[in-house]
Amino acid sequence: MRLTRTLRVAACAAALLLAAACDSSGSGGSSATGLNPPHLKAPTKLGRTEGQVDLIAWAGYVEDGSNDPKADWVSGFEKQTGCQVHSKVAASSDEMVKLMKTGEYDAVSASGDASLRLIASGDAAPVNTALVPNYKDIFAGLKNGPWNSVKGQMYGIPHGRGANLLMYNTDKVKPAPTSWSAVFDDAARYKGHVTAYDSPIYIADAALYLKATKPELKIKDPYALDQKQFEAAVALLKKQNADIGEYWGDYLKEVSAFKSGDSVVGTTWQVIANLAASEGAKVKALVPKEGSTGWSDTWMVSSKAKHPNCAYQWLNWIVSPKVNAQVAEYFGEAPANSRACAETSDKNFCTVYHAADESYWKKIAFWNTPIEQCLDGRTDVKCVPYAKWVQAWTEIKG
Repeated sequence: MRLTRTLRVAACAAALLLAAACDSSGSGGSSATGLNPPHLKAPTKLGRTEGQVDLIAWAGYVEDGSNDPKADWVSGFEKQTGCQVHSKVAASSDEMVKLMKTGEYDAVSASGDASLRLIASGDAAPVNTALVPNYKDIFAGLKNGPWNSVKGQMYGIPHGRGANLLMYNTDKVKPAPTSWSAVFDDAARYKGHVTAYDSPIYIADAALYLKATKPELKIKDPYALDQKQFEAAVALLKKQNADIGEYWGDYLKEVSAFKSGDSVVGTTWQVIANLAASEGAKVKALVPKEGSTGWSDTWMVSSKAKHPNCAYQWLNWIVSPKVNAQVAEYFGEAPANSRACAETSDKNFCTVYHAADESYWKKIAFWNTPIEQCLDGRTDVKCVPYAKWVQAWTEIKG
């Protein structure tokens, strides 16, 4: 297992926004998002492979055996397709967006807090799923999501998914929490020992909690917040800040903090909870009664791809059952291919990660990119765009 995704989001992310490609009136766009991306066409057929493919990926997604001899699904791809893989690891979604804008890369493993930006700006092209044979076996819950499609047109191939869970020390946090109130309204009980995910997208976690506890705010979608709703979420996080011991972006630091007792309650991922427990930390993790946020990664093809045929070959390869299983186990996430579960080395893996449990995923609000065109379909107000989330996050942390 290797997981090194971190989101060190800086204020410079404000320069990576959506504005130009979005119709501010919402007319002519998706009924769900008001998004009206540039008119780009997906290929109708594939041609001869170009001999190489240039990828941007999260660490652990494109492994050739150099980091871990047991993790190599690149060599087989190169041998089968003749496409030599060149990859760059990105540390954040904002870095991925910035790199894709250069036009030097063919594909990217984008999370939901980047994908709409790439779609709206025209940096990601629509994908012809008929040219990706393994797409037919992708779990239905990952297809046509608001973070990877517009008006029924897919803009990528789903790779995997995970939930942002509530983890707690079973000795220090009693009774066992069932609500996100443990890190919000009740956080003072654990003052200095509460931990939270270090990213502007964490504002959605506060919004999700307020959706359940403050119905008068009328929050429908935690990524679609008008000014009043946004201010309420920011106020809740500023209040929480007084009780935070550490904001985490590095999973090893979170494991260490729960082992030492510096952290006793906060957000986590399943793979982190598993690792912490395996190293002796007395922890449990759950989806609270309000539900959780989460992430779903999508392989997207650049609209300026110099090697589109090799890119499509990669998309099909990375979600093939055996390879998708290898990546999921190595990275620590639920695979996207429904046939991957039969290929995992740990036969209990997909059960632990709820891979095939669509009722579980219905409780997860996957990361999406906040834009002015409200993602919940409202047209009578403007929602707060991602740039403002970045600015607010700096203020929240002080």
